Amino acid sequence: MKINYKKAILFSTLITTILTGFISCKKYDNPPPVFEEPITRNTVLRKVIVISIDGLAGAELKSIAPPAIEDLRKTSKYTYDVIRGSVANDVASWASMVNGVSYSKHQIKNDDFLPTPKENSHEAPGVFRNTFDYILQYKSLKTAIVSPWANLRNYLKIADIAPIVSTDLGVKDSTINILNTQAQLGAIVVNFRDVEAAGANGGFTASNTTYKNAVLKADEYVGNIVTAIKARKSYANEDWLVIVTTNHGGSNDDPKAGFLIASNKNLKQEEVKKSGFNTILFKGASVLAQVMNDNGLYDPGETKDFTVQMQVKFNSQTSYPGFLSKGTSMIGSSITGWMFREGGAGVSAAIGGTLNGGSGKVEYSGGNAADLSWHTITLTVKMDNSTTRTLTTYLDGVKVTTANILSRKSLSTNEKLTIGYKNVDNGGTALSFQAADLCYFNTALDAATILANKNLKDMTQHPNYANLTGYWPIDEGAEGILNNKAPGGYNMELSGPYTWVSLGTDVPGTVTPDPNSKGKSILLTPTAVGATMLYWLNISILPEFGIDGNPFLNQFEIEFLK
Repeated sequence: MKINYKKAILFSTLITTILTGFISCKKYDNPPPVFEEPITRNTVLRKVIVISIDGLAGAELKSIAPPAIEDLRKTSKYTYDVIRGSVANDVASWASMVNGVSYSKHQIKNDDFLPTPKENSHEAPGVFRNTFDYILQYKSLKTAIVSPWANLRNYLKIADIAPIVSTDLGVKDSTINILNTQAQLGAIVVNFRDVEAAGANGGFTASNTTYKNAVLKADEYVGNIVTAIKARKSYANEDWLVIVTTNHGGSNDDPKAGFLIASNKNLKQEEVKKSGFNTILFKGASVLAQVMNDNGLYDPGETKDFTVQMQVKFNSQTSYPGFLSKGTSMIGSSITGWMFREGGAGVSAAIGGTLNGGSGKVEYSGGNAADLSWHTITLTVKMDNSTTRTLTTYLDGVKVTTANILSRKSLSTNEKLTIGYKNVDNGGTALSFQAADLCYFNTALDAATILANKNLKDMTQHPNYANLTGYWPIDEGAEGILNNKAPGGYNMELSGPYTWVSLGTDVPGTVTPDPNSKGKSILLTPTAVGATMLYWLNISILPEFGIDGNPFLNQFEIEFLK
């Protein structure tokens, strides 16, 4: 008998379709989602664990050198100097870590982990996803958060596993239980908080026995967790990255630089660090660095002596924007406080006390500092006697002008100490310059001292170091804060569309050129944690994520990609 195969195939297809349709008419509950990435022979799956020891500063970790963490460091890329954000309390730092996004973007700093509107801005803060959310979208892996901090657990509630624990011991035990029982675990964040609590009792330093003992106990727990990872039944088919870090060093109210150790069995021990000179490009009218509240420390007043000095390099010549100030805008003859402004190839110092009953502005040349090279500009104000208050300007340590400004009366103003644009007669916004080593002394330095120390590379050796109330090197290279390295005083915060630029060996006289400036320059902030988690799990970091963390292990792939 001759068979019509085409008809047979059509008939078979029709029967299959009818049966499928009949079955689909029945209602069944949707099966629960299964988070698994089947392990097949010769397949190695990447996994990542982040262990944060809150409140442990990089410098103190280096001093204590606890054994388990030291063992991890032998197979790691690490740093003892994670740069803190402009706001770096517990909440802000954790948000940066798990989002891979800096505080200047996420604006999360309160215990509810909700973004807050920027000060003096009607712009709604951005909303950014955390790394667990991306893992859920792009990978069939389970995630876990183990922390005694309920607020953090709630913020990461998208995690598959979030046991309720109340102590660091509970954190350790729960973490080991998860590692022992969850074969499809892909990412776990572990949070120890006893070290930060211990630092509040006697100080966040290795010399505080309570603090040191808490660090050693946390280190013991880290060792227990690493042992549990290696004991997993599937360990031979897993490639674990162990990140040990901290939300910040020091206290919640006074955070310090942290640390980050990224360990994998294939990594060679190497400390990652910044090389060359990295500073801010102050461009246009909106990129500013400011002391947000100095509590009167930098107030010039009516009789106070002071000295302001800064290294500056202009990239173009323009007229007439202010670029360094503690004063109001200058409209016509009206100004209160002081200002350095650019004018073609030259700079000048403007000063006045109009709002305080003094006479209008007076300007003094600061020399041809805008010739596209690095220069040292200096302004001193000294109360000589009841009839004379002397202002003097210097360029590269050489006196340019001097005058009696007593008639200006008080220079007090509520304006912030500012690097960046200040309005002069509603024009001249085409600023473009780099700055370094801004110094503020509460005394008027004499001419000999200024000349002798204009290119001083170690500010602690300055003869008037005790009078230094503000010293901002402006060489962080990342994040939104300029750290004040003076014995007292305040940090400066960055605002506007600022960018950090690496100038390599193009440095001011106060900076020692770095011969390694053409090598790898790696600066890490808390945002590196989230970015590195995604990188390790082979999740592409797309531009729309808004992530600004550095997935820095991508610079060492030759060591672990086989």
